[in-house]
Amino acid sequence: MILFNSAACQFRFCRQSLAEDKFMKIDHVAIWTNNLERLKEFYTKYFNVKSGSKYVNSNRGFESYFLQFDTGARIELMYLPSLLGSEKSDSSIVGYAHIAISVGSKENVDDITSRLQSDGYTLVNGPRYTGDGYYEGVVLDPDGNQLEITI
Repeated sequence: MILFNSAACQFRFCRQSLAEDKFMKIDHVAIWTNNLERLKEFYTKYFNVKSGSKYVNSNRGFESYFLQFDTGARIELMYLPSLLGSEKSDSSIVGYAHIAISVGSKENVDDITSRLQSDGYTLVNGPRYTGDGYYEGVVLDPDGNQLEITI
């Protein structure tokens, strides 16, 4: 059973068992890409993530990188040759909506969003305050995935 207990979980979801409380968190978000190196460069350049070594499964042709933030959160970038030539469009997006990356301050949201736009990345909207109180800039990464840059 998933419970919210602000004192024990400090705004995190946790599972209560008879023996102990176990904290749960998202370990990583995975993104398919047709250009693994380009997407790795994008996330390491703008969001100060550290890249692990490339994993290669030569039997399947599968390749991936794990990119890690200082907080421990990770993004997995994945490539498979059968994805070549497939284009992402609004009609092909099912399930995945966006990734939100917290950059610590309104000024950082403004600066990073401005840098991305100056470097030619598509600004979807913002920076702005949303109706539910977030301050965000939304851009598209090189593969067209929506990326929210938040405080």
